[in-house]
Amino acid sequence: MTALVTAPLAAEGQAKVTDWPGYIGWTVGLVIVIALVYWLMRQGWNWRRTLQSDLPPLPEVPADPGPATLTAAGRYHGTTTAGNWLDRVVAHDLGTRSLADLTLTERGLLARRPGGTDLWIPVEVLAGARQDSAIAGKVVPSGLLVVGWRLGTTGLESGFRLDQPDQHAAWIAAILELSTRTQQTEGTAS
Repeated sequence: MTALVTAPLAAEGQAKVTDWPGYIGWTVGLVIVIALVYWLMRQGWNWRRTLQSDLPPLPEVPADPGPATLTAAGRYHGTTTAGNWLDRVVAHDLGTRSLADLTLTERGLLARRPGGTDLWIPVEVLAGARQDSAIAGKVVPSGLLVVGWRLGTTGLESGFRLDQPDQHAAWIAAILELSTRTQQTEGTAS
């Protein structure tokens, strides 16, 4: 009789059996949803690259860009079409964020990017510079150096965040002075 009384008490103290098939099913479902979202994002990126395939190739980086006027280390945050900080340009590896070492010379602006294609902006296509807080969907409250330039007939803006943001003003002044001087020289030569 004591055996019958202790059996129900022993069953109450046992742990609940885990529903492994249910957990495995939910985990597999979640992994499939994440993979689908990633695939759709990748398709969108490729679609954007196809739409921007009419952009001419980037200017070749010269073997000797000239003596440096300014140099700085920082980050490249992306390139957008001029005036639209959300319209990221992904063609020619311009959509990839990376570290960047910037060098401004009398011939142009060179951004050496260890994680991506180096970017050379000749002085003839520089359209100015300004400080802003957002580019390519990225908001940086401490500010970005945004450089305007032309690739063929398309106006572009590239955003850089210098490691020392207090240098942004000097870079803006130097780029504006260089682009203004170049435009005046081209205007008198015409």
